[in-house]
Amino acid sequence: MYVITGITGQVGGALGNALLHEGKSVRAVVRDEKKGAAWAARNCEIALADMTDADALARAFEGAEGVFILPPSEFDPAPGFPEAREVIDAVVAALARAKPRKIVCLSTIGAQAAQTNLLTQRTLLEQALRKQAIPVTFLRPGWFMENCAWDVAPARDEGIVHSFLQPLDRAIPMVATDDIGRLAAKLLQEEWHGMRTVELEGPQRTSPEDIADAFAEVLGRPVRAQAVPRETWGALFQSQGMNDPMPRIQMLDGFNEGWIDFEGRSEDIVKGTTPLREVIRKLVTR
Repeated sequence: MYVITGITGQVGGALGNALLHEGKSVRAVVRDEKKGAAWAARNCEIALADMTDADALARAFEGAEGVFILPPSEFDPAPGFPEAREVIDAVVAALARAKPRKIVCLSTIGAQAAQTNLLTQRTLLEQALRKQAIPVTFLRPGWFMENCAWDVAPARDEGIVHSFLQPLDRAIPMVATDDIGRLAAKLLQEEWHGMRTVELEGPQRTSPEDIADAFAEVLGRPVRAQAVPRETWGALFQSQGMNDPMPRIQMLDGFNEGWIDFEGRSEDIVKGTTPLREVIRKLVTR
């Protein structure tokens, strides 16, 4: 039995699909039984648990061959990341009680960075899981290609991709969520000891200009990338409802300045197969 948290999201859903395709038994951890209905219809066992409820999580993890940990992302965290810490404490307590055979944890590119930023939530999770005895694989993917969903409307209506990633010709690791889910399914079925880190990116590194070119091809109209001036980010993010935009700004600075990157050797980075244009085509036709 493989237990999946976050199965109603893109990565967890891709993982669930991959395991079911291989005929594996899946227990879907959801907060709301209605959200689990589609997975129940596919013969998944359903476990109701909030990610801050250690007792419910322990019951969900009980008897598992492997557990996939995908904590909810807090995009506007309070100082010190209390939301993430509450989830981490509950997850660690539940794992200690349930003692599954192995864990695959969705982390992130740059989780090793010492500088505080929005992704520090994953750094804290890695640090906590490294202190326990169950074998853990930290899956660190690059920037999600599906983040281009925010660009669909301006690309279609204005012919512009407004980019916080800069300079516009600088390519960074990006990957499709389907590739993350497929690799997570493979990792869950492997055997290993202790802690290991697996880093994942797509077939090729991608710049904002590459994203604009992909939109142009899919939409059949000219599209160009345009940098959003950094001095406007704080006010812009606050106007969109953020209380404290600094963690997000620091994350973007990390990508742009290069200190959010993969940690391992380039030859060890796993390559996904899904091209950017395929992801953008799906986003445009939603």
